[in-house]
Amino acid sequence: MNKIVILMFQYSVIVKGIESRFKKQGYEVETITDNFGSIMSKVSESPLFISYLPGDILENDRKLNSFAEVSKMINSVNGKMIILGEMQYHSELIQTMPEIQAFEWVNKPIDMEKLSMLVETMINMKPGSSTKKRILIVDDDDSYAGMVMEWIKDDYRVDIVTAGMQAITFLLKLNEHEQVDMILLDYEMPVVDGPQVLQMLRQESATARIPVIFLTGIGTKEAVGRVMSLKPDGYILKSTTRDDLLSYLHKKLH
Repeated sequence: MNKIVILMFQYSVIVKGIESRFKKQGYEVETITDNFGSIMSKVSESPLFISYLPGDILENDRKLNSFAEVSKMINSVNGKMIILGEMQYHSELIQTMPEIQAFEWVNKPIDMEKLSMLVETMINMKPGSSTKKRILIVDDDDSYAGMVMEWIKDDYRVDIVTAGMQAITFLLKLNEHEQVDMILLDYEMPVVDGPQVLQMLRQESATARIPVIFLTGIGTKEAVGRVMSLKPDGYILKSTTRDDLLSYLHKKLH
């Protein structure tokens, strides 16, 4: 029987309703309230964790620290967790504890049909995998790369490297289940520029089929022509807006 462990800080009628629903669907469900000291023994059983965050999670240091410890523990063993929380808290929590990017987030109020589908998907997933697509940003301008990560981190798992050869090394160290779903590649970088990186990626069997999108400030006819001869999967100027970039990525990845 597939097991779900629900974590909550205080009694909640909503959580009890979630617990009852999944029990009726045939899952083994255990609910732990506030005292998370026994979590480690549960982690070894590889259940799916569902964490219901209280509305005061950012104002209550004890609850915030407790949730951070649980998140680090589950993340350290590539465990699976769905976090149920207020939409406006998501970005701030990621800044406080970046490890939660590895988990799934569901906004309150909870859509039970969507939650049920997500639970079914995650129960059948291999540990350490994620339903979010993974994007690698390759750009020597770490300030710009950081801004793009802020734009897209709620929708995608994001990694950043700041040099062409770092990108190659990073990608070749990943196993087949960890590979990225897309690369956002800068054109103009020192030592090894974007077009050279793309050529090397296409020559390696492990990376040859990863979609590569140039995200660059270089828009001259000569530069675009050089890149297009290598047949990338797209070319976006850095002057693009957050909304336009997210729309573009969604069309490419979904």
